[in-house]
Amino acid sequence: MYARLYGASGAETGKRIHDALEYMELLGRENDLVKTYSGGMMRRLEIAQTLVNRPRVLFLDEPSIGLDPSAKSTVWKYVTNLRKEFGTTIVLTTHDMQEADVLCDNIAIMNRGKIAIIGSPDQLKVNVGGDMITLTAHSEECSSVLEKHGRILSAKPDLGLYELVVEDGDRAIPVILDSLRERNIPVESVSLKKPTLDDVFLRYAGIRMAEGETWEEARRVRRTYR
Repeated sequence: MYARLYGASGAETGKRIHDALEYMELLGRENDLVKTYSGGMMRRLEIAQTLVNRPRVLFLDEPSIGLDPSAKSTVWKYVTNLRKEFGTTIVLTTHDMQEADVLCDNIAIMNRGKIAIIGSPDQLKVNVGGDMITLTAHSEECSSVLEKHGRILSAKPDLGLYELVVEDGDRAIPVILDSLRERNIPVESVSLKKPTLDDVFLRYAGIRMAEGETWEEARRVRRTYR
């Protein structure tokens, strides 16, 4: 049906269908009812239907929604291969920030029907504003030491918990630990979190900050409820 809608001739239809099914690894199941397919197979069949037309531009709406991790990674592989092997331009919509990070060269985040920001995944992450170091240490001097190395996002001295934003976390951690060691401040734990597209989405579209509320405060509240 799709081959006819796309105007493929009778002689050409069989080959296009065979090639599309072969590419999506569905040969051998072409005579089975679709209701017997798994969710991942159904999604691959949907992509195979579009491949009959051999499109130069392909629009995908939530291509991996509802799939388990294994089926999702399989769909991602085929979408990536379409771009690499056939030069197909792919425009997709998604609420899965990991999917956007894996598949997209450029990302536009929309808020209230308008594009809030656009750029490559790496560019968008840089715009969030640095890496976040979470550190546990019980000392009254801890805050004064940490503020020399970055911007303190959160400090809870009673719990010994501190969150610090720095430009380059990989380089900053050894320097911070040395500074604390010089003050004889024992560190119980330290972790590094790089900015993700989830952080970008929360900043530009995922929250509505109350009047007078800073972005750092809004993100901290959102993270708490997660």
